[in-house]
Amino acid sequence: MNGFVYAAAAAAIMNIGMVASAHAQISGNVIRIGFITDMSGLYAANDGPNGAEAIRMAIEDAMPALGDVEVELLVADHQNKADLASSKAREWLDQQDLDLLVGGVNSSAALAMARVAGEKKKVHINIGAASPRLTNEECNPYTIHYAYSTTALARSVGKAVLDQGGKDWFFITADYAFGHSFEEDATEVIEANGGTVKGSVRHPLNAPDFSSYMLQAHASGAKILGLANGGPDTVNAIKAAREFGVTDDARVAALQMDIIEVKSMGLDVAQGMLLATGFYWDRDDESRAWAQRYFERTGSMPSMLQAGDYSAVSQYLKAVAATGTDDADVIMDYLKSHKISDVYTASGVIRPDGRMAYDMSLFEVKSPDESKGPWDLLKLVTTVPADIAYGTVAESKCPLVQN
Repeated sequence: MNGFVYAAAAAAIMNIGMVASAHAQISGNVIRIGFITDMSGLYAANDGPNGAEAIRMAIEDAMPALGDVEVELLVADHQNKADLASSKAREWLDQQDLDLLVGGVNSSAALAMARVAGEKKKVHINIGAASPRLTNEECNPYTIHYAYSTTALARSVGKAVLDQGGKDWFFITADYAFGHSFEEDATEVIEANGGTVKGSVRHPLNAPDFSSYMLQAHASGAKILGLANGGPDTVNAIKAAREFGVTDDARVAALQMDIIEVKSMGLDVAQGMLLATGFYWDRDDESRAWAQRYFERTGSMPSMLQAGDYSAVSQYLKAVAATGTDDADVIMDYLKSHKISDVYTASGVIRPDGRMAYDMSLFEVKSPDESKGPWDLLKLVTTVPADIAYGTVAESKCPLVQN
């Protein structure tokens, strides 16, 4: 566990008188944020240490508005194990008086943390997990699902592939909550649009070999190979599909892919592939300026999840500054009643079920000839409105919004 404490800069002293009485409602005059994600394994490049650095940036940027309030960041590695995520979350909430629990990648770990946060009545914002169960069947009043979901990606990428004639699918699916939700959501989109699923096979997290799965995919005769996985599993599956000749007869549809995977594969391999994301560093002047600051600290452009880490913590601390309290119910009310417009998105709203709904973007990976620099990787195809990507509140299965 690493702890980082930030005190307000001298320039912020002018704020103290204005907010001092409100700060009496902040326990110990300290906000404690706990970040639990994959720090060393399969998804560490997508979130991990650089996600923690994005959170540090958010804390530093928020300090002038917080006056004399200190902010402490705790960081832990859940190793993609739900029991470790749950036990660490419980430890921090019980022993460290944690105010905000930020969850990273891995849906099983995220669902476990959400249960603990709901029990303890503390704000939990999950960034990197994708299971829509977080704001559907397993929603609670204190959980926000921030960056994306399998529903949004399936509806964005899956629909685009179907519109281009890709009707017959075979899935290679990560065998845990994330992959299961992904295949289920994509199958719903496929069948609703006249397509069929010819079969599927499940693989363990961080699979060492995809050869047997590719043979099954090839034998199915499907024209679309749907990858319901993420991170290096997606990269290795795409490479195996090329190696075993699957791509001679079928197109690969990687439902979850970010610039980290594109950069890892290289444009020679990834060019022409479609991907959906909530954030791309080259969106506008504001995102480019923030991404450059991030690059100077990390040597990498931010993924959707790392930008989401920054945005979510920024919005939480903005709520603390505005309300003068760390009371979870007050903070949740504030977050659900204010639009989110920052470097991450200009269109975000946190719905009553806890889903942060915002417009997604569908991109195509550039060819090497189109790219003008090492991180110039994507070109915009279309924008997918929030109510299409995430569905509406009326579609939610969350008991909090059921009549």
